[in-house]
Parts: sequence; structure tokens; C-alpha cells
Amino acid sequence: MGNISKRDTEQLLEKVLEIEKSLDIDSKKEILSSLEKESRNENLWENQKHAQDVMIQISDIRQEIEKIDSIKNNLNSLLSLIDDTSINEQDILYEDYKKFKQEVSQFESLKFLSGKYDACNATLSIHAGQGGIEAEDWAEMLFRMYTRYIEKKGWKYNITNIVKGNEAGIATVSIDIEGKYSYGLLKKEHGTHRLVRLSPFNAQNLRQTSFAGVEVIPILEDLEKDIDIPESDIEFKATKSGGPGGQNVNKTSSAVEITHIPTGITVTCSQERSQLQNRNKAMQILKGKLWKILEENRLKEISEIKGDYKLAGWGNQIRNYILHPYKLVKDLRSNLESSNPESILDGNIEEFLEAQLRIQ
Repeated sequence: MGNISKRDTEQLLEKVLEIEKSLDIDSKKEILSSLEKESRNENLWENQKHAQDVMIQISDIRQEIEKIDSIKNNLNSLLSLIDDTSINEQDILYEDYKKFKQEVSQFESLKFLSGKYDACNATLSIHAGQGGIEAEDWAEMLFRMYTRYIEKKGWKYNITNIVKGNEAGIATVSIDIEGKYSYGLLKKEHGTHRLVRLSPFNAQNLRQTSFAGVEVIPILEDLEKDIDIPESDIEFKATKSGGPGGQNVNKTSSAVEITHIPTGITVTCSQERSQLQNRNKAMQILKGKLWKILEENRLKEISEIKGDYKLAGWGNQIRNYILHPYKLVKDLRSNLESSNPESILDGNIEEFLEAQLRIQ
């Protein structure tokens, strides 16, 4: 516990006001007023797509305004209580201060989410590296970490493709994530994740290093404006679904595999019952992958990518998760560390995501 400082609280409130200004909340209030007026137009729903966009924008802007107003009100209330609180009661207010400080830090991350597609939904894929069952088990651990984070955020996700490991774990899995700024918040998870632990899969219980690649791309609504792929560059074939079993697994040949010939990138989709729907979804993912390459300026021309582009990004190790001989999670870009890997692997990755956003 600790004593709360009035000056620290005032500085935190000043920071909130700076964030409010940088996010141009006053202009957003005007936009909200205009959108709400449009939403009352009796002809709005004649164009359902436009109407849905209007209602989503209203909800998003309103949430942002209400959140910053709530933080300001809480901090002002805290300031009014500090002078009237005895030393013995300071611990209670200090806990409130820490909670509000974390809320400010999370809200501040919106300042750094100004990329063209940061507000988009995302497709996140995990691919086990070399190492057989060890790597496949590690891929499943990462899958659990991200889905736990998604659930805590109140987002939704849907498995679009999954290939189970031969004995345990996951060889590869792709999920669509539906949540405001899900791409912007998760995009820097893209890269190789390394695990060091005592192996649960051999009798000697030896220390084992495993790798898995994480790939994050935006789900783009207007792909045709961004990426145009000639049909001659596409190789298409239908495949049998290879899911984990259960009533939602497609047992027919409606699953599809699309290969982009110039780059060698292959996308598999088995989410939908219809082969056409799966093909459209696979094309959407492929275009997202190609856009990601262009965004990162990996190569000047897509035609030069063949042989150089690797989905798992083996040369791009971004984070170590060490469970033995000591406990540590360290991000190699921000140098942020945690001595509680169990908490990180349980989906509490907010601090790592926020640290990455601040790296310019």
C-alpha cells in the first residue's frame, strides 16, 4: 500500500486533458451530434450498409467520449477526497489512484492508433515452428493466451482454420477477431515467439526451446481499392476440412486452398459451408497478407518476394517466455519484462501491447 499524493493526481488529470486534446474530443462531439441527427432520418435504413456504419460510428464515438468523461470525473472526485481523508484511510484512495492510472494508460494508447487500418478487425494466425509436439503444444498455449485476452476485452473471435497437431497441440490456427482497434492493438504481436521450459513430453524432463510464429493482418472492408490480384496469379483447389471435430466442422470438400503464385503465399479457409464463401474469405485474407507486406516495406515489388517471405517470421524473434531455470517474459523490442509468465500466458498482455504502441 502507499500514501496518495495530491500533486500526482493533479498531474494525472493534466495528462488526461492532454490526451483529450490530442484525440480532438471536441470535434468528435460535433461529429456525434451530426451522426445522431442523421440516425433519426426516417429514410436512413433504405441503405442498410450505410445505416449500420452510422450506428457503429455513433456507438464508437459515444464510448470514447463517455470513457474520458468518466476518467475525468473519477480523478476530480479523488482530488476532492484527498484533503478530507485521514492518513489511515489513504491506502483505500491509493488503490483507486492506481486503478485510474491504469485506465489512463490504456486510454492513452488510442493516441498511437492512427494507422490507416488500426481501427479494423483482425485475422490472427499462429503457426508451430520446428520441433514437432513441443512446438505444437506451444502454439496451443499462445492460442489460449490470445483468446483469453480477446475474451477479457469483450471482443468476439471465430476460428476460420485449424490443423491439430499429430499428438497434441496445434500445427496452425487462424481466427477472425471482431473488436474496435483489434488490428491496431495486436499488429505488433506479428513475429516469432520463443518458449523455454522443462519438457512435459519426454521422460528425462529436459529443458526444451520451442518456437511459434504469430501473424496479424487487418480485415479490410474495401480490399479492391487497396490490392488488386489478377486471376492469373491465383492457384485454387478444394480440400477436405481438417478441423478438430464436432458439429461445426465442415465435412465436405467446400474448404479451399488458394496460393498466390508470385509470392508462394498459401491461404486455407474452411469456415463456411459454401465453397464460394470460403473462396471469398480466403481471398480477403490473402489480400490482407499482401497489404501487410507492402505496409512494412519488406520489398519494393511483390514479384520479388518469392523465397524471401516467411509466414512465421523465423528471423524476427520478438519475445521470450522463459519458465525454466527462472521465470521471465521479455519483449526484445521494448525491453519490457515480467517475472510472472503464468499471468502473461493467461492473457494479461495489455502492458506488453501498450509498450509496443509507444515505440515509434
